[in-house]
Amino acid sequence: MVGTITALKFQKNNKELVSVYLDGAYAFGLDALEAARLHKGQVLSDTEIASLKAQDEQNQAFNRAVRFLSYRPRSRAEVERYLRDKATAPEVVPTVVARLEQAGYLDDEEFARFWVEDRERFRPRSQHALRYELRQKGVSDAIISQTLEGSDDEAAAWQAIQGRLPRWAHLPQEQFLQKAASFLGRRGFGYGTISRTVQRAWQSNLDEENMQ
Repeated sequence: MVGTITALKFQKNNKELVSVYLDGAYAFGLDALEAARLHKGQVLSDTEIASLKAQDEQNQAFNRAVRFLSYRPRSRAEVERYLRDKATAPEVVPTVVARLEQAGYLDDEEFARFWVEDRERFRPRSQHALRYELRQKGVSDAIISQTLEGSDDEAAAWQAIQGRLPRWAHLPQEQFLQKAASFLGRRGFGYGTISRTVQRAWQSNLDEENMQ
């Protein structure tokens, strides 16, 4: 079964897309450059229609992924999962992901650096916790190890706890140390790092009191 193009109309919400009508009914949308090859009255074969519809699905998935990436950087695995959740055809997902990588929207090394830097800045945590989070995002162990090379748990633990010290300043020593240790434990730090950091925090607390 063939179809005749009866109309080509720019879409109201996106002037870069053209709606293609076959035999009076909407059939699919195409990028303006792709649609420029078509004309009203042109007869398309089933094979051509199927190919153009597949192109439309790929473009829709690509644009959907770009919007998803506009909120924050994502890993390749996150984007693949998102596309599958949006009922994208399985054969379309790899093609779209490859396009995103080629266009510079996807880069797991860049994503891993973003994730670690963001954590260091706003919610410092241990290398162990960061490794777990990045694995959950689908980042490879090789990229994770490369990204975390040179990370310092002692520095991260101290950075993490500093903002909490004023609210614990008037607590008895035992309660102070307990709260500090629990807080750092939830951030994934190991026993040795926690022990040294909470003692440093308590000494810092005493020094503050002595200066008042």
